[in-house]
Amino acid sequence: MHRAVERGLSRRDPDERYEHLSFDEKAVGRGHDYLTILSDATGGKVLDVENGRTKESVDLLCSQALSPQQREAVQTVGTDMWSAYIYGAKRYFPEALHCFDNFHLVGYLNQAVDKVRRREVKTQEVLKQSKYLFLKDQANLSETQKLKWDAINDFNLEVSKAWQVKENFRAIQFKQTKAEAALLYENWIAHARAAQIKEIEEVVDMFERHRQGILNAIQTGANNAKAERLNGSIQELKTVARGYRKCENMRIAILFHYGKLKLLPHNIQ
Repeated sequence: MHRAVERGLSRRDPDERYEHLSFDEKAVGRGHDYLTILSDATGGKVLDVENGRTKESVDLLCSQALSPQQREAVQTVGTDMWSAYIYGAKRYFPEALHCFDNFHLVGYLNQAVDKVRRREVKTQEVLKQSKYLFLKDQANLSETQKLKWDAINDFNLEVSKAWQVKENFRAIQFKQTKAEAALLYENWIAHARAAQIKEIEEVVDMFERHRQGILNAIQTGANNAKAERLNGSIQELKTVARGYRKCENMRIAILFHYGKLKLLPHNIQ
C-alpha cells in the first residue's frame, strides 16, 4: 500500500488545477493526535494528509501537496475556525476567498444552544431529557417529541430563543450577491444580539471577528460538504482497521482509498 501510494502521488498531473479546496481534521485514535487533510472541494479527492494540525503541519501540507502555480489557481478555501487553518488559507492562497464552512458555523451555534439548555435545566424540570430535541430537524420529530417541544416553548425559556437564533442562521441561503450577503448577515447579527443570551453573544462575537470569511461563504456558497463526507468515509476506514497506531499508516490508507491515485504498476493491465 505504501509503494502504491508513492507511485500514485508521483503520477499526479502537475498541471491539474483545483479551484475550491477544503481543510479538515481527523483524529487518529482516542487521544489528541490529529491529521490535517487537504482535499479538492469540487471533486471530493484527498490531495494529501499531514500529521498534526499546527501551523507547521499546514506549512508542510500546502508546500508539498501543491505547486505555486496550483496554489495561485485556487478560488476559494473552506475551513473551520481553527487558527492554523485560517493561517494556511491566508498565507498560501492569498488571492482566494477564504470561506468558513456553514456546517461548522451551525455547529458552533448548536453548541451554544446546548450550553443554554444545560444552564436552564438546573432550574427547569421541563428541559430534562430534551438535549436531542434541539438538535433534530423539526420535520423529523415524533408526535411525543412534538408534544414535549410545545411544552418547552410554553415556558418562554432562553434555550428556545437561542434555538430560534440558530435556526435563523440555518435559514440563510448561501450563494448570494455581495450586497445581499451583507444584508442577510447584518439582519441575523441584529436579531442574535437582541436575544441578549450570553452563550449566543459569545458565538456572535466570534463570528464578528471572522466576519469576512462568513460573508465570503454566504456570497459564494463554498462549503466543506464533500470534505465532511470524506471524513465519514475515513471514519469507516478507522473502524475496519480497528484504529491506527501510526499516523503515517493512516495517511497512506486515506490516500490509497480516497486520493483517486493511479495505483497499479505499469506492467499490470
